[in-house]
Amino acid sequence: MKRIGIIGSTGSIGRQALDVVKRNPGKYEVVFLSCNGNLELMREQGRECAAKYLCSTGLSGEGILCGESEILKILDSEAIDMVLLAAVGAAGTVYAYETVKRGITLALANKESIVASGRILFDTAARTGAKILPVDSEHSAIFQCLQGQDKNFLHSVTLTASGGAFRNTPADALDYVTLEQALRHPNWSMGSKITIDSATMMNKGLELIEARFLFDIEPSMLRVVIHPQSVVHSFVSFRDGSMIAQMGEPDMRTPIAYAMAYPERTESGVQPLNLAQVGALTFFEPDMEKYPCLQIAAEVLKKDSNAPMIVMNAANEVAVAEFLGGRIGYTAIPEAISAVLDSFMPQEPQNIAEVLAADSEARAAAEKVIKRFYR
Repeated sequence: MKRIGIIGSTGSIGRQALDVVKRNPGKYEVVFLSCNGNLELMREQGRECAAKYLCSTGLSGEGILCGESEILKILDSEAIDMVLLAAVGAAGTVYAYETVKRGITLALANKESIVASGRILFDTAARTGAKILPVDSEHSAIFQCLQGQDKNFLHSVTLTASGGAFRNTPADALDYVTLEQALRHPNWSMGSKITIDSATMMNKGLELIEARFLFDIEPSMLRVVIHPQSVVHSFVSFRDGSMIAQMGEPDMRTPIAYAMAYPERTESGVQPLNLAQVGALTFFEPDMEKYPCLQIAAEVLKKDSNAPMIVMNAANEVAVAEFLGGRIGYTAIPEAISAVLDSFMPQEPQNIAEVLAADSEARAAAEKVIKRFYR
């Protein structure tokens, strides 16, 4: 029986992970669950999966351990095989680092922690022997495609993208889109922040950076293609002209189950793909005029340095929060990110404390700059 903890259990990924646990009785023991503030749902989840501990990083409540330090105490005191990190945003960086520092396998659905801490996180994992397993559907696909392959023969790695809520919207119409429109993802059911990131394709930009570190792939070998059906989750190409793709229904339980059961496979609740019903699959290059956030991320990736990645991610989180709050327009998101990158750049961090300090400074800079874009 694999002993697991789930950080972010009340979010979309956390809920689906617990569905996988429920479908596989006897395979998983849930040691702890954590959330930020949805205590009632977490209590219900805890009763259903018999979690030993319930933790909150936000609100306090009866029977709830409160604070980041409580989670770290559990990691120290319990024999845990895997932590599924499903919390959103750079706040997950500490948990990612503290998990691998203890040699515990990290199932990672928090791309911002890799963007922020990159080499430091993976150098720490290499030192302790901790595995970092991707949960994002695109990175799970690449991970599966690379099994048994010699990376020396790689030609390129391509991440597929849905194109988000505005894939059929002309670039010159984006000034007029609403929050409600941006939150209508055509293929996936996700939280509000990641849904906006999908609309701007910053999500895909962050995933390019994540892939660079997860698979130790040179930035020049990474590609993005829009694939509206979200059936091909990503693919890899080799020097001999071969291509390997991973396909499946657009259901996050598949990559979640793959990470949780690795190196085995397990029941996910997702039916096998019926290609005859799918019919046609289409692919096309992203329009950088429509997706300036993707262009920003591609330029930051080329620098291959964590400092600009930290600033870009922090500026994006602040800008998306302001958009969700109705204080800036949709097209102000990339404009604000560019302005922050032009106005602030910390020194390259050498340890996790410096990563967190740089992130905090970047957020403070972003909050000042973004006021220029208030409407």
